[in-house]
Amino acid sequence: MEHWTALSLTLIWFLALCDGAPTTASPEDHQIAEAYLSQFYRDKNATFSGRILPNLEKELKAMQDFFGLEVTGKLDSNTLETMKLPRCGVTDVARYGHFQGKPKWKQSVVTYRITEYTSQLSKREVDTTITKAFQLYSDVIALDFKQIYNGTADIMILFKAEYHGDFYPFDGPNGVLAHANAPGPEQGGDTHFDDDERWTLRSRDINLLLVAAHEFGHALGLEHSKDPLALMYPTYRYVNTNGYTLPRDDRIGVQALYGKLFDAATSFRRQLYFFKNGYYWKKGFYSGLSMHEIKSTWPTIDSVDAAYEFRDRDISFLFKGQQYWAVKGNTTLLGYPKPIYKFGFPKYVRKIDAAVYVKSTKRTLFFVGTKYWSFNERTVQMDRDFPKTIRRNFPGIGSRVDAAFENYGYLYFSEGSRQSEYNFTSRRVNRFLLNNGWLDCY
Repeated sequence: MEHWTALSLTLIWFLALCDGAPTTASPEDHQIAEAYLSQFYRDKNATFSGRILPNLEKELKAMQDFFGLEVTGKLDSNTLETMKLPRCGVTDVARYGHFQGKPKWKQSVVTYRITEYTSQLSKREVDTTITKAFQLYSDVIALDFKQIYNGTADIMILFKAEYHGDFYPFDGPNGVLAHANAPGPEQGGDTHFDDDERWTLRSRDINLLLVAAHEFGHALGLEHSKDPLALMYPTYRYVNTNGYTLPRDDRIGVQALYGKLFDAATSFRRQLYFFKNGYYWKKGFYSGLSMHEIKSTWPTIDSVDAAYEFRDRDISFLFKGQQYWAVKGNTTLLGYPKPIYKFGFPKYVRKIDAAVYVKSTKRTLFFVGTKYWSFNERTVQMDRDFPKTIRRNFPGIGSRVDAAFENYGYLYFSEGSRQSEYNFTSRRVNRFLLNNGWLDCY
């Protein structure tokens, strides 16, 4: 098989792409472009004999289309400028928004280990930043990430320059900043950062949080996005990281793999409310789905851990940490917040995971860790002999409950991305669902 040299491909560029027209691109620019297309836009399974040339014009058009440039197949200045931007080292030519075959982690806890650190930041700064990058995903999907310090983790992380043990050596400052593998066994998910870059936690040079979060998207199964506002856009662009959350395009992509995760859910005046971070989604039978900021409706509440509706009094209760509020429609009642211990919880309970009112028994069930309490709404007291274990008394739903609500006579218990539709009278699971079903428009 004949291999094409940089010189021969440069000549091909002048002949095939310039098409006889004047060009300001130098032979060096053409070599840069060919190397770029070879790395990011060429089918790695393709072979080129002495009679078949790489389709450089087609590759260039694909690149221009991906970045929203004018699709000419010519090496113009905008195209060349885009090629010279710092970027991720993962290819842009996958056929899906996810890696082909949609690989993902099957377990609920994914481990990671940093084997080699950069000297440009302290170990503590690196550890904290990597944790924050993973948290961007654990905030919106049913995966937890755990750092380990010995042995082999699911995701192995290192900082190293040039050749670093795989077949994709780094290229010095700028250029390729980092790369990561898709989920899978052995090297699946492994993530490498070029230690020739100037890693910082600020806007200057290369911000580690943004690059790490991008690469961990690959490690979770996301491919590159064509949306310039997405974290998974291939080229590096600094955005303010204070209060940074996963952009919508990336959130939709990762939730399509792992399912949606909400903090709390409740029925509320015959509509369903789903709470996540500082927002809630309202789903009506006829009105569809709408999203709102929690503080825009209840100004003193910025997030919700658990919620339930006591329909007999047209009141809903919203819980955060060790406090709770009573609300009626968009109005927060006077005298709130109050401490959760008014319900009779012991002092070691620091937050409520989920709550749901069961009309047939006039009881509200509170879920905390692997246990639950039963609160009698008639006597306004906790029932005796509680807490009890969830797994033993609600067979089939799992050991924990992240969110719970009632709808058309069934109780719905969420643990991670999975949800159990539960018949409380027979104490049996009717069927299993995904949380996605309730918020399928987002």
